[in-house]
Amino acid sequence: MIGMHQHLRQRFWIEIALAAVSIALLVMTLVWNDWIELAFGIDPDAGSGAVEWAIVALTIALTLTFSALARREWRRAALAGAIS
Repeated sequence: MIGMHQHLRQRFWIEIALAAVSIALLVMTLVWNDWIELAFGIDPDAGSGAVEWAIVALTIALTLTFSALARREWRRAALAGAIS
């Protein structure tokens, strides 16, 4: 396991960080759906919640994408560790 960490590239850690940020934004939007209005002082969807649901959909897609990329990088490192 320790040897595999030597084969992990910086790309893996960036993908993990981006997945964590996107899931945090997803949870924040699901729990606190008016954070955009409070943080920026604007109401882009006139209270309909459409922007918040678009953010939820986008962050789900981003979380899945970054997680899949990180998993691919992890598998690459695991194979590199098994070979060397």
